[in-house]
Amino acid sequence: MVDTALNRALNLQERTKGFALRVIRMYRMLPKTDEARIIGKQVLRSGTSIGANYRAACRARSKSEFSAKMSIVVEEMDETIFWLELLVGAEIVPQTKMRNITDEANQLLAIFAASQKTIRKNIINK
Repeated sequence: MVDTALNRALNLQERTKGFALRVIRMYRMLPKTDEARIIGKQVLRSGTSIGANYRAACRARSKSEFSAKMSIVVEEMDETIFWLELLVGAEIVPQTKMRNITDEANQLLAIFAASQKTIRKNIINK
């Protein structure tokens, strides 16, 4: 069971790093307009912080610390999705070009939100 949890954590660390790299590549491809750069910098900040914060959560010393750090991960992931949606909504980037990164963002958010919910439940039931 511990190996399975460790494997899941390592897999998520790789996915969040891969996601951060995709965000970086997407940022580089944005048009050189003011609005694209302003929104792009926001998504760059939040999208790259997810992996770092998840790694910090994996090193948590307690369930409470893990829960607090996972809250940050969920918040940053949700913010990233907002900025990605804004890039599409403002017609800066076509939805077809954002579909894959947005799908991955939503999948990661679902995983992290479920994890956060489980850890909070475990803390309350302790």
